[in-house]
Amino acid sequence: MTVDEDLSMLEDQVRRLKIEYDIFFGGGSKKPPADIEWKVKNLLKKYSDGSRMSYSQRFRYTTVQQKYALFNSLWQQKLQIKEEGYRRPQDAMLGIQGMRPDQQHAAEQELKLHGSVVDAKPFSIAYSDSKADYKQVEALFHALSDARKHTGEKSSANLDSFKKFVDQKTSQLKKEYGSKSVEYSVEIKNGQVKLKAKPRV
Repeated sequence: MTVDEDLSMLEDQVRRLKIEYDIFFGGGSKKPPADIEWKVKNLLKKYSDGSRMSYSQRFRYTTVQQKYALFNSLWQQKLQIKEEGYRRPQDAMLGIQGMRPDQQHAAEQELKLHGSVVDAKPFSIAYSDSKADYKQVEALFHALSDARKHTGEKSSANLDSFKKFVDQKTSQLKKEYGSKSVEYSVEIKNGQVKLKAKPRV
C-alpha cells in the first residue's frame, strides 16, 4: 500500500474507533474496541519517524495523530470513571456522551499547553538563484501555505511576492556571509509556523 492509502486507512480507523468507543461507553458493547485501537497504534508507529512522507503527508499524519491523542485522553478519563463508578452526575454524563465542541476546544487547548501536540518535522530546501531554483521556491511557498493552513494562521502573501522576498533575503545573506546558497526551512513549534533561513558555505 502507498503512504496515502495507509493515511486514508488510519483516518478511517480513528473514525471507527471513536464510534466504537461511543458505543462502548453508551452501554452497547461490553468490551472496548481493542482490535481497532491496535491497528491505529500500529499505523501511527509505522510512520512515526516521518522519513517516508512528503511534507503534506506529514501534516496529514500529524493531524490524525493529534486527533487520536485528543480522543484517547478523553477515553482514558471515561475508562477511569467507569472503573471507579460514577460518583457525580457530571461523571455519568461524561461516561455516556461524546465530546461537545466546547469540550473538544478546551481539551485541544489543554493538550497544546502541556505540549502534547506533536510538532511536524521541518521542510527544507537549499536556494541560491531564482532562475535556477524556481521550483524550489515554489515548493517552499506551498509548504509554508500548507503549514499555516493546518495551524489556522492566515497568509496574505502570494507566490510572486514570496519569491521576491526570498530573492532579497538570499542576496542579503549570501553577501553578508559569503555563502553559495541559503537553506530555508518551514517548521511548526508549539503550534506556530516559522520560516527560517540559514546561510550555507
